[in-house]
Amino acid sequence: MEALAAFLIVIAAVGTILLFQSVKVVQEYERGVIFRLGRVVSGAKGPGLFFIIPIIDKMVKVNLQTVTVNVPSQEIITRDNVTVRVDAVAYFNVVEPVRAVINIQNYLFATSQVSQTTLRSVCGTAELDELLSERDRLNAEIQRIVDELTEPWGVKVTLVEIKDVTLPPEMQRAIARQAEAERDRRAKIISAEGEFQASQKLSDAAAVISQNPVAYQLRVLQTVTEVAAEKNSTLVLPFPIELLGPFKAAFGDLER
Repeated sequence: MEALAAFLIVIAAVGTILLFQSVKVVQEYERGVIFRLGRVVSGAKGPGLFFIIPIIDKMVKVNLQTVTVNVPSQEIITRDNVTVRVDAVAYFNVVEPVRAVINIQNYLFATSQVSQTTLRSVCGTAELDELLSERDRLNAEIQRIVDELTEPWGVKVTLVEIKDVTLPPEMQRAIARQAEAERDRRAKIISAEGEFQASQKLSDAAAVISQNPVAYQLRVLQTVTEVAAEKNSTLVLPFPIELLGPFKAAFGDLER
């Protein structure tokens, strides 16, 4: 009887262990890929509670959440032979759990490596100015290529962003000089345009004044007022002979 009781206890213990091993819980953000005697059972399971056959079945859980991978800084030679260091960040997630388990040994590592090589190849075909000013286009190109390469693994790359472009010190100084020269050029163009517009306005004003002598006299008086406001001790002003016209006419009448 004691032997039978011990045997039943062992059977109960083994059954309890097998029961716990057969119960699997898959979270909302996970899917379970079940292998039965080495073959994949159709489709990924989850989320929820599942029972598998102990020893015969094996479940591999795959996380469906978006994964953020920092692409390490890469030394790149641009198309115009400038050496720069570029780093990026990639966002991707698993959309086909079965393929992510079967077709690739480690999809996280593989996607990171593909992102690095694609970053070097795409940035290497661009010139430095494009690398600095056309990041959106380069980001889209890198994302498209990496997504095509990872599609057989059931991985969807949603975004690749170039984070930083580090230039050599001598190139930074050259770009600073170029930017300063560009600002000087724009300042000179704006100043020249202002002088041109001012000369046009002065020409228009001269045309109006030439048609109306009274306007010329008023302008002279206005100038006298503005100069006098400066509190100068001596004021030398050329007196236009035209202003004597009314006086000449008046004194001429008196002589008669």
